[in-house]
Parts: sequence; C-alpha cells; structure tokens
Amino acid sequence: MVNQVPTVTLNNGTEMPQLGFGVWQIPDAEATRAVGAALEAGYRSIDTASVYGNEKGTGKALAASGLPREELFVTTKLWNSPSLTWGRDEVLRAFDDSLAALGLDHVDLYLIHWPRPMRDDYLDIWKTFEEIAADGRAKAVGVSNFRPADLERLRAESPLVPAVNQVELHPLFPQHELRSLHAELGIATEAWSPLGQGRELLTLPAVTAVADKHGRSAAQVVLRWHVQNGVIAIPKSVTPSRIAENLDVFDFALDAEDLAALDAVGSSPAARRIGPDPAVFDM
Repeated sequence: MVNQVPTVTLNNGTEMPQLGFGVWQIPDAEATRAVGAALEAGYRSIDTASVYGNEKGTGKALAASGLPREELFVTTKLWNSPSLTWGRDEVLRAFDDSLAALGLDHVDLYLIHWPRPMRDDYLDIWKTFEEIAADGRAKAVGVSNFRPADLERLRAESPLVPAVNQVELHPLFPQHELRSLHAELGIATEAWSPLGQGRELLTLPAVTAVADKHGRSAAQVVLRWHVQNGVIAIPKSVTPSRIAENLDVFDFALDAEDLAALDAVGSSPAARRIGPDPAVFDM
C-alpha cells in the first residue's frame, strides 16, 4: 500500500510532499534503480542536483515508473561554481541542461545550491530564478544552504520570497534561528542529511531510547521528529528495505517527552554541523 505522505503548502500555493527521496552520492548508473525503488515504495518527491551527476538516471526512473507527471514532485539545483559569476544566460543554460537530463519540460522546485557569499552573485542569480518562476518552467524556486543574512538580503532586494530553504538540519544541528526566520518570512524548511549522515546520531542513547519505546528504528524516530516539527525531509538510501522503512513514519507519533529528549540532543556536547559551512564553502 502506498503511504499517504502529508504535503506542505509552499508560499506560492504549490503542494510539496513532506517526505521525499534524496539521491546525493548515488551514481547515475544506480540512480535509476534506487529512484525506481523509492517510487515503488510510495515516494513521490525526488530531490537531485546538477552536481550529483545523476539527473539522467533519475529521469529514466521517473519515465519508467509510468506515474502521471502531476503526481511527481521533482527538485533539482543550480551548482553555481564553474564560473566566478553567473549571468542570466549561464543560469538559463544550466537550467535547460538539467531539464534535458531529467527528460522533463518543468521541475517542481529549482534551488540555488549554495550562496557562496564570497562571490557576491546570488542576487543576480535570483533575478534569473524570478524569470524561471514567472514562465512556469519551475513551479516554485528557492535556495539551499542560505544563512539568515543571505535571506534578509534577498528580502531587501527581491519581491520574490524563496519557497524553500534546504539546509543541513537534524537533532544534532537543529537550526533554531534559521527556522524562526523561515516561519517569519513564509519559507518552508527542508532538511538535507536529516539523519545526520548516519551512525553517530542514530546510535545516541537519547535516540535509541525513543526508538525502543516505539518499537521503531532510530532513523524512523528521527524522521518523525522532522515531520512533527513541520520540516520537509529527504532521506537517502540505496537499500530497498531501508527506502521503504524511511517512508513508514506516519502511523505513530512522538509524545512531548520524546520530542524533548530529541530536542535535547541539539544542546548536548555532540551537537554540531556535520557538513560544509555555507559562510566559507566555495567549490
């Protein structure tokens, strides 16, 4: 039976599934099988990016699924590194390349992958994103890894508020300040690496205790923490049983004590960012 994944209404009215499937670090040759398994398990939101090198494999799985396009929610991202600055033509060319690789005439969400503040070009990129959103080739546009200061700058310079900010977020790095600003601005919060990249978070006693209490895996209770906090999450796996397990989080609920225990992880000595810092990351 296909899981009924709740949706989040983005600030332009677009409905986005709250739980999706991420394909980071999945080689293109394996992406078709992995995305196919995810779609078969009941996922309808697929998150890729040009830099992942697997848009073609992802697109093959989407086509082979036979699912109506309107049932799918496809996200990809602009990898803004091959040149020092990005003009309109470069952004549009990169977007066209992603659509061609995916075999689609539109995506549901297009994101600026990193702000690269040292390049000082994301405002110019965003102007082209406004155009992409206006012509309907992306149902919604947003950003990824943007800090509060980056979002405030966009607010000051553009009438278009990002629909989504996809950032590192998990109990070890809960991003309270950023989530508060998102709520104020009407930006949906989406978590990449929602499981904290695996073993360290999922073996913490606070997490395993909640998992044991509910007879669930540690990954399931962490994903449930995201769901109950209103966060969109995109766990990744290449193992079909785990792909299905990660989606099976809508028939139980964490109580206040569970949520408090998982929230406390964010102020524990283990709490920290695991991925790159967007203030300095530039590739």
